[in-house]
Amino acid sequence: MAEQRSGPLAGLLVADFSRILAGPYATMLLADLGAEVIKVESPAGDDTRTWMPPVRDGVSTYYLGINRNKKSIALDLKDPDDLTAARELARRADVMIENFRPGGLARFGLDHATVAAGNEKIVYASISGFGSGAGAGMPGYDLMVQAISGLMSLTGDPDGSPFRAGISVFDVMAGMHASIGILAALNRRAVTGRGQHIEVNLLSSALSGLVNHSSGYVAGGTVPFRMGNAHPSLFPYEPLPTKDGELIVIAGNDGQFRKLCQVLDLPGLPEDPRFGRNQDRTAHREELRPILVERLATRTRDEWFRALLDAGVPCAPINTIDEGVAFAEELGLNPVIDSGGIPSVRNPITFSETPPRYELPPPGLDEHGEEIRAWLKN
Repeated sequence: MAEQRSGPLAGLLVADFSRILAGPYATMLLADLGAEVIKVESPAGDDTRTWMPPVRDGVSTYYLGINRNKKSIALDLKDPDDLTAARELARRADVMIENFRPGGLARFGLDHATVAAGNEKIVYASISGFGSGAGAGMPGYDLMVQAISGLMSLTGDPDGSPFRAGISVFDVMAGMHASIGILAALNRRAVTGRGQHIEVNLLSSALSGLVNHSSGYVAGGTVPFRMGNAHPSLFPYEPLPTKDGELIVIAGNDGQFRKLCQVLDLPGLPEDPRFGRNQDRTAHREELRPILVERLATRTRDEWFRALLDAGVPCAPINTIDEGVAFAEELGLNPVIDSGGIPSVRNPITFSETPPRYELPPPGLDEHGEEIRAWLKN
């Protein structure tokens, strides 16, 4: 909208017709990098505005966490004037992103085919739960995808019930995949002058994101199973008890295992044929675990954490979120930034010349509606 912006995506206009998590997370990443994002909401607002607690000054922190650097306009697509404004926004945009059910915007003339007919440069991204084919009618909630994809079958105690991941992991992953697709399509547009339609669905993101587990099945015929916090292909790679709490201990290769044994004063273990190679340690984990636990029980979690890190052995305490933020601060990562007076978590990407911006707080519903409507009429 004729504002001078900084960042590697400065000059791009994004029409954000998405809501909840995957789409808004994607557009926040783009906005951080300089794109101008206009968040189109129904008169009732994004659902996450009501997802509370927790809250800050009466506003859902869920909403605050994924909507900075945007401007909000409330449009009722059943209202002729509002629909005209929505179509004009799509006509002017470089990028449009939506997560309606597949085909849901066609009745408003805001589907890809109709929008692209009047704006051939548009990079149009659609996010769904299960794709635009046979799964088009299925609602796309992350928990459904965690269950259907197989993730929950891998999460939890081997003798207990399956568990969901602590975050909506596939919503976040699909948002990142959408951002990657958008950037790739913009790069192609720089050559051809034409945009294209990008489709991302949570189930495909999930199967890609299951990485070694999905590969183990499709390439090796192995169906993985719940192992608690253990790893099917590495040992040690799990929490182990110390004198006062558990510590994640990792030996990602044989050299790291030798260093671990040096710090634990167990110099003979790497020479034991049961433990010298990773495949042997994995096969004999039930024999190796009590040996490591016995030594770890002699010192505290923090004592071992510092000693092992100093020796180059990967390890980590199991922190709460506040402790995780504090540790990032200790490392100088400056994890918390100010976005127009609202504390927020820093964009994870560092640029040497065009850093992310944090200029606008998450907008109130229709906060910029008058300004945007006036601009669309010009």
